[in-house]
Parts: sequence; structure tokens; C-alpha cells
Amino acid sequence: MNTFFGIIQNNAAILNEDESLHCVKVLRHKVGDTIQVIDGNGTRAIGKIEAAHAKQCAVSLIEKEVVKQTRNYNLHIAIAPTKNIERIEWFVEKAVEIGIDEISFIKCKNSERTVVKDDRIKKVAEAALKQSQQVYLPKVNSLVDFKEFIKTNTSDVKLIAHCEKESKHHLKQYIVANKSFTVLIGPEGDFTKDEITLALSNSYLPVALGDSRLRTETAGLFACNALAVINS
Repeated sequence: MNTFFGIIQNNAAILNEDESLHCVKVLRHKVGDTIQVIDGNGTRAIGKIEAAHAKQCAVSLIEKEVVKQTRNYNLHIAIAPTKNIERIEWFVEKAVEIGIDEISFIKCKNSERTVVKDDRIKKVAEAALKQSQQVYLPKVNSLVDFKEFIKTNTSDVKLIAHCEKESKHHLKQYIVANKSFTVLIGPEGDFTKDEITLALSNSYLPVALGDSRLRTETAGLFACNALAVINS
């Protein structure tokens, strides 16, 4: 059964234009066909198509359930987008599949990319959510200056992964259940010393991700996987 994103209200669902077009024109669903609809906020429903229009597909629901979030932690990755946008899209796709609650893009001193297309990233996240058969879509935030982000984050555990040689504990030593985590991942040229100092002065802790020097997107995915495995 094909799955689509939609707005679910009472016993009906409406697919947005992109999902409607895919449903009707690409997959050639028609009136009477049964499909699954998710809203990204935990609701999953099954229904029959009532109006098969390429701009707005209407669905009459047969059954609906609110799925409880099963993960016992909250993860927010703040990552500097890579020069090659396909690498950051790969990170978003895999992070959603593994499990993540929020993704922020941060503009750092050494950032080589200063523009991120929010709509494109959201589509990547939605596709990964449907593929992995989950129902909670992570929040994806627009690109923001590093200094601004640092001063507004309120997670229980705040970590910065950087390549400077200093005493750092491994990520696994900070992972505990029922906590919210933010992990900062820098650009290809790493965070500057000033950025590291600013983060530390705002209660971030330096963290190691192993002995290898990881690419930006690999470091982000490592953090996602580590929390998923240790808390599973």
C-alpha cells in the first residue's frame, strides 16, 4: 500500500499538490483506491480516494491511529551544510531513517555553502520517513548563523564535535536515556577556535567521535547512530 503525506482532520485527509500529483499522475491511483496517509505528527490513517485530482487529492478515512513515539531520547543535530549539497541530503535521508527529532543548518566561519533550499530538504526528509515506515517527521530549520544558534539552544546535553587536539570524552560517555541532546557538527574546515570557545562558554562540551577524522555528513550520521544503538 502506498503512503502519502497529508493533512488529517476527523475522518478525512487532503494531500498537498506534490503528493497529489505523485499519487494521481505517477502512481495512477484513482477514485476508490485504498492508500495510507501520514501527517508527520504521529497520525497514520488508511482510507479510500474520494477525489483524484492532481492538485488536491481527497481521501475518506477507514481507520486512523495515533502512534506513540517509542524513542527514549530527543536528538537535535546542528550541522554546517557541505559545499556539495548531495552530501548533506544524504545525511538528512539516513538520519531520518535511523531516528532524529530536529535538524538545524548552521553558517560557520569556514562554511563553503551559505544557501540551503528548505523545500528540497523537507522533501528528502519526507521521502525517507515514508520509506522507513515512520510517522514522526523531524523539524528541519532554516540556515542560521552559528553565534545565533549557540545562544538559543536549550537541550539537556549540549555537545560540540571538533578536530582540535584537546581532552575530549567519547560521545558514548554522554548518552543517557530520557534526555534531549544537541550535537554541533562543523564544516569541512572545522569550527574556528573562536567558535569552539564561544560554544564552550555557552555550556557545550567537547566530544570525540572516534579516532578517525570524519567528513561532515559522516560525523552527523555517526552521532545519530550512536544514540540509536546505545539507547535501543
